[in-house]
Amino acid sequence: MNPEINKLIYKVTHADGSGSCFYLKPHDIFVTNYHVVEGYRTVAIHDNDRNPYEARVVVVNPELDLALLATDGDFNHLPDFPLSGEGDPVIGSKVRVAGYPFGMPFTITEGSLSSPRQLMDGKYYIQVDAPVNPGNSGGPIVNDKGEVIGVTVSKFASSSADNMGFGVRIEALKQLLDAIEDLDRSEFHVQCDSCDELISTDEEYCPSCGARIDERVLATHEMSPLGQFCETAIARIGINPVLARSGHNSWVFHRGSSEIRLFVYDRNYLFAVSPINLLPKKNVEKVLDFMLDTDFYPYKMGIEGRQIYLCYRIHLADLTNESSERIMGNIVGLAEKADELDNKLVEEFGCEFSLYSKN
Repeated sequence: MNPEINKLIYKVTHADGSGSCFYLKPHDIFVTNYHVVEGYRTVAIHDNDRNPYEARVVVVNPELDLALLATDGDFNHLPDFPLSGEGDPVIGSKVRVAGYPFGMPFTITEGSLSSPRQLMDGKYYIQVDAPVNPGNSGGPIVNDKGEVIGVTVSKFASSSADNMGFGVRIEALKQLLDAIEDLDRSEFHVQCDSCDELISTDEEYCPSCGARIDERVLATHEMSPLGQFCETAIARIGINPVLARSGHNSWVFHRGSSEIRLFVYDRNYLFAVSPINLLPKKNVEKVLDFMLDTDFYPYKMGIEGRQIYLCYRIHLADLTNESSERIMGNIVGLAEKADELDNKLVEEFGCEFSLYSKN
């Protein structure tokens, strides 16, 4: 097992959720599922140190449930991640499923290969008994040699099927990779499942074989007015909103050292929150007096355990054309205030930086 596997597997995020992907150095490409990026032409990928990169969706094959992502970053420092050779993996052999389940930090779960060729919906998948959860989709299934044998695609949709995970077989991925040698990585392509032709224009039918192209594949996600408002505020802070997306009406990013979370709660409230510091373990009176005696309006300070938060909240009904500029300014101001306060609390009151802070 490659001890550096965590460097090769990234989290994928956009405005509808998250998944996983992994890097193939010989192709300078990231692999994920089509359903992970469906409706998006641009997504964010995050390494295990929470560094975000903008990635373009350059090829999709909905029938194979595979997609390829390209970035402008230099990932040449990453190690190779070999694909397994010819032949089916052996039933009962050890496998590992790696990725970001539920959008959480990187994890690896271990199990066994239950079937190398499980026929479902007219296609063969590999089946494993390793735990698979939402967010694992798009990550690799790896054998005991550290080779990719499949791309995690789903967990069987049944409450009684706790040990049934599935993956796209490696030959399907190789089929897709074989078609991208001369790929224009600045454009979005759909691979025709009938003839493997890469189609970069909005075609109703494949120009090579005449197969019909599902129009839903060409459809793109439309941001809601609230999403547009939040992303305008994030852009004013100097952050690329694409890199901040972490799910439906949810964004996470750093302003300086402070993590900023922007999200909708209970469908009624828009929150901007920053977990700025941890209380010191001793001599807490001075920092508590500072928090109680200082007017942070329009923001509030709060404590949960040792974690200190800076918070701004509005009811969505209060977000109107007349108030939008003021509220947007307050969101921008919270990010600036958090980046200022976390240093002050460390230097003057002996607090620690939050575990969510970034150097």
